[in-house]
Amino acid sequence: MTVVDTNLLGTVHGGVIMKLVDDVAGAVAQRHSGGPAVTAAMDGMTFLHPVRVGDLVHAHAQVNWAGKSSMEVGVRVLAEPWDRADVPQTKVATAYLVFVAVNEDGSPRAVPPVTPETEEDDRRLREAEIRRQHRLARRDEILASRVPKL
Repeated sequence: MTVVDTNLLGTVHGGVIMKLVDDVAGAVAQRHSGGPAVTAAMDGMTFLHPVRVGDLVHAHAQVNWAGKSSMEVGVRVLAEPWDRADVPQTKVATAYLVFVAVNEDGSPRAVPPVTPETEEDDRRLREAEIRRQHRLARRDEILASRVPKL
């Protein structure tokens, strides 16, 4: 990270990290779906530790869940000092994004299912399904609140 990425406190703007997260998650979603995919939602982003000027930042993403045309991608962001190899990486942020695979005209297209290979993959799939249920319930509650009460 460079000085142009920082705020007045000398730490990297959250928006810079968010863009990195969206870029990495988008690449993973497009690879999984075999073509274009667009960001539909950022379900949650948690900043755990500040990123400083000079830190090397790494973002790791994985498709946790896939439906008919949408996917949840989890992202973990790590940072380490640029000048020291003996310091463990620090987990600085996590995020969950929803992507929709699209065809040439922008319409949703089918995506392959997620096939868990490890216990960790199983856990991520289960938790992604819970987040999806919460997203849908929240949407339904908001829409229901718009109906005038008699």
